[in-house]
Amino acid sequence: MPAKRPWTRGAGPGVVPSGCPPNGPDWHSSTRRWTRSATPWSCTQRFRSRKALSPPIRDWLTLWRVPGIGPANFAALIERFGDPGAALAAGERALVETGIGAPLARAIAQADPRLADPDLAWLEAADDHHLLTWADPGYPPQLREAAAPPPVLFVVGDPEWLLVPQLAIVGSRSPTPAGLTSATEFARELAAAGLTITSGLALGIDAAAHRGALEAGGATVAVTATGPDRVYPARHRELAHAIAAQGALVTEFPVGTGPRRGHFPRRNRLIGALSLGTLVVEAGRRSGALITARLAAEQGREVFAIPGSIHNPMARGCHRLIRQGAKLVETAADVLEELAPLFDAQNVAVPAAQGINRSSGSVPGPTKGEDPEYRILLEAMGFDPVGIDELVERTGLTVESVSSMLLILELEGRVAMAGDGRYYRLTDH
Repeated sequence: MPAKRPWTRGAGPGVVPSGCPPNGPDWHSSTRRWTRSATPWSCTQRFRSRKALSPPIRDWLTLWRVPGIGPANFAALIERFGDPGAALAAGERALVETGIGAPLARAIAQADPRLADPDLAWLEAADDHHLLTWADPGYPPQLREAAAPPPVLFVVGDPEWLLVPQLAIVGSRSPTPAGLTSATEFARELAAAGLTITSGLALGIDAAAHRGALEAGGATVAVTATGPDRVYPARHRELAHAIAAQGALVTEFPVGTGPRRGHFPRRNRLIGALSLGTLVVEAGRRSGALITARLAAEQGREVFAIPGSIHNPMARGCHRLIRQGAKLVETAADVLEELAPLFDAQNVAVPAAQGINRSSGSVPGPTKGEDPEYRILLEAMGFDPVGIDELVERTGLTVESVSSMLLILELEGRVAMAGDGRYYRLTDH
């Protein structure tokens, strides 16, 4: 357990493992602050040991490595067969009957258990390497409640920080000096108040947010778009080590996965799902931070934006979010005040064996057939892989829109990404 976890038994929201106190510090409405006591935060449930390399763990990793599986199809298989091992052993005919499609069923039936060897070797390599699955009590509660959560998480650092209330701070990779200062100061103050600061380890605002939390002696979580053995961008290797020592690095991508364009929207969605809210510091009109904010809002999370000068191009994305309903904030206290009701609510613990969230198998949002942009995108795709650039050319949509929609369609099990980063359809509708 990290040294800096002297939090009281508060009323933080979300699901916690059986035997653990409610997660999060105590919110005091009179002072508008979270407070800490001398009582250590403790938990009787332990996370997946790096030595717990039982066959079921290999099954989870093998099934997750099958190309095109996705969270929705994974959930459908668990619903039908009970566990990954049974799904892998079911046979192609039984798999097709679940509706996942013949190509994916064939790939699952032919999956080699040795696919998981790199992941298991990584898990054994260091004490701070951890694996969380839907079956684990330590799976992040905020993420468990989201639609189509990833069935497997790779963690470097201390996974217990994922049970602490998080706030995402995101923004441009090319911010102004004022934007960098704002990101650092907001992160520093909010981390000092007891929130874990979550971001994407990218250049610019993300890095400033991580550093601000570290400077405050608080915790920070970096969600990455690569495997747990990679750092992207490479210049953030030292920052990544600091984050792992004082928080955690988290990814849904297996060992050996490099950075690919289609992975970043998935990372952005994970950032928003893990957090109670998302704060956008600076963002241009086409910034990926806007995708993070939109996906967070679709999952019922709070969205905050810092206003800027009308002459600053990096403020236009924030102004757009504010017009669309994001909450304008000028200080860290504004964020704490907006989040206070979430901590005033009484936390309800549930059994540790709670299963995956099957009640919402698709991402909320305009993905129905009547949405013209989704219809245009699906009509431009075939059952043979096609790249994002070609889809942009065929549809006339922006790269950001196509990437975001492909993410949602992939999570719904309607499209899949090939090994080379191109996408193909899985269904006729």
